[in-house]
Amino acid sequence: MSGRRTRYPGPIAEAKTHPHSLVEQGFAEDTALAAVLDRYPAELFDINLYDYDDAGQVSLRTGARGRLSGEDLLEAIKQGRLWVNLRGVETAWPELWAAAMKDFAAIQATYPGLRAVRNAGQLILSSPKARVPYHFDAAGVVLFHLRGRKRLFVYPGDERHLPERSMEQVVARQTTEELPYDLAFENDAQIMDLEPGRALTWPLYAPHRVENLDRFCVSLSMDFQTWPSRFRNGALFTNAVIRSRGGEPRLTDGMAAPELAARWVASLALKRAGAMKSRIATFERDFQPEVGVADGAGALNATR
Repeated sequence: MSGRRTRYPGPIAEAKTHPHSLVEQGFAEDTALAAVLDRYPAELFDINLYDYDDAGQVSLRTGARGRLSGEDLLEAIKQGRLWVNLRGVETAWPELWAAAMKDFAAIQATYPGLRAVRNAGQLILSSPKARVPYHFDAAGVVLFHLRGRKRLFVYPGDERHLPERSMEQVVARQTTEELPYDLAFENDAQIMDLEPGRALTWPLYAPHRVENLDRFCVSLSMDFQTWPSRFRNGALFTNAVIRSRGGEPRLTDGMAAPELAARWVASLALKRAGAMKSRIATFERDFQPEVGVADGAGALNATR
């Protein structure tokens, strides 16, 4: 990879931290978080519980928002083992989003040639001992850390750690973002500890996993797309359709920009035609947050 941590082109070659100003503006304080949880649309909540076996393989449980007040929901997260993503921050918490976009502009300016054409965000509230499994994001990411301590393990973006067949399945929404994982990958990890007031960037698509360091954590994960990433995602989707029909498309890292762009155009038509239906549009939810119970996860139909 010629000194780079990824086989994909782009201005971000390795994980790196940057300063941000969101903590000092009070966005991670309990009163602000409880108020946001009270008003946040229930359909924008993703509430997850991850379990791991001795080989590091993961199983996922998903939860529903439930009827807790914002204050009690915050307490359940602090006491449990939950990973809560609040999607759509750009519309659901516009004050936070406006402040984050100012910091994003400063970070983007440190990478010559980086030009985001679309941004979206999710606020992450996670329990002290929560962990997120080995996965990748089909976008560039800036992770603004606001509260607690968090450790990220960032891995090389080569075919061994990031198989394109697996990427195709994620981009085509045939599976969630998790990737095939081997404990031997730990020898190749770049390990970064995040403190409040720091933001982390990493190469496009780089596989990573996350561990909280025994404290309740608050982060804003900002996804961004560039035209090159949009083209490649479209090519990955088109390849997934071709492969589902028995074809053997060549990998996108062997394609030049005109071919990637052509496959992106093809992907738009394939999506309009419904060529691949999402298999992750709905999840069966089997718990809801509850204060004072194991993992912060109570029975879904429990009454208060």
